[in-house]
Amino acid sequence: MTKKAVILMLVLFSLTVCTSMALGAATPDDAKGWVQKAKDFVKASGKDKSLKEFSNPKGQFVKDDLYIYVLDLNGKMLAHPKADLVGKDFMVVKDADGKLFAVDIVKIAKDKGNGWVDYKWENPTTKAVDPKTVYFEKVDDVIICSGAYKK
Repeated sequence: MTKKAVILMLVLFSLTVCTSMALGAATPDDAKGWVQKAKDFVKASGKDKSLKEFSNPKGQFVKDDLYIYVLDLNGKMLAHPKADLVGKDFMVVKDADGKLFAVDIVKIAKDKGNGWVDYKWENPTTKAVDPKTVYFEKVDDVIICSGAYKK
């Protein structure tokens, strides 16, 4: 490969990364890191304070299309930046394709402690229903979740 070709590839890669960041498009790695940050916050601040912070739409756990939500082990939404979702039984909530995605999240969290589930959800940045992959971890009696929208 020529030196010009290598430079061109590096420039195109850099533009792709910068464009993705400028558009606020989180990656699955970002979502996984966000869950770790949320776990650390729970350990430092306690569950009650953490649930309030995770539900704050202008808080430190909401950035563009990246946010934290928390389910209990029965699928009830304990924290979400959209206040109207808090308190809902998500075991009966279907995504745009009719998938009961929280059923999978709760089962995998109980069985394995963490994992990934794909579903479709409204992107808070674009307001379109987009495919999403969510990473989650069971921490004591809650499941901390964050996802990335697939374009």
